Amino acid sequence: MPSRVQSRKRADNESKSRSIRNSLGDRSVVLIGLMGAGKTAIGRRLATRLGLDFVDADTEIESAAGKSISDIFTDHGEEYFRDGERRVIARLLGEGPQVLATGGGAYMNDETRNTIAESGVSVWLKADLKVLLERVVRRDHRPLLKTDDPKVVMKRLMDERYPVYSSSDITVKSRDVPHEVIVSEIISALDRCLR
Repeated sequence: MPSRVQSRKRADNESKSRSIRNSLGDRSVVLIGLMGAGKTAIGRRLATRLGLDFVDADTEIESAAGKSISDIFTDHGEEYFRDGERRVIARLLGEGPQVLATGGGAYMNDETRNTIAESGVSVWLKADLKVLLERVVRRDHRPLLKTDDPKVVMKRLMDERYPVYSSSDITVKSRDVPHEVIVSEIISALDRCLR
């Protein structure tokens, strides 16, 4: 049997989620950050808590192209991929509200950044280099990390992208804690941001 404190906490969470959904209107919650920041894992849980659909832009790009992102990079190059990414994200933002996880480079495009600002609330999942490296070395599907020294690449990406990511509406530290902790921090930040 749930305690009174647990019941009150659940009611408070449901109230915040309802308030956030109402305040969003047609806008989406857009997760940005480097690969390994947890955009997909956190995004799925956040969408569930908010009662919204979760959409992963990379999955949508692969579906539209009929091939993996690695294959798109190999066959057509990064510029071609980024143009497709921009178009897919613009389309997805027209289908809100939702929780949208974007690829690490998406927010670097001026047009995409402006579209996100108009049609969403941007949430930067900011992670330290050590955390990112521990997460990304587990998989080998990241085209930008197919190199002899992924640490050098990640550090360069952080140096290039973090100043741009810092213009997001909300910043939440991604770290090795249970996902629900990060989700609760995002919900509290959204609640404050949207008031």
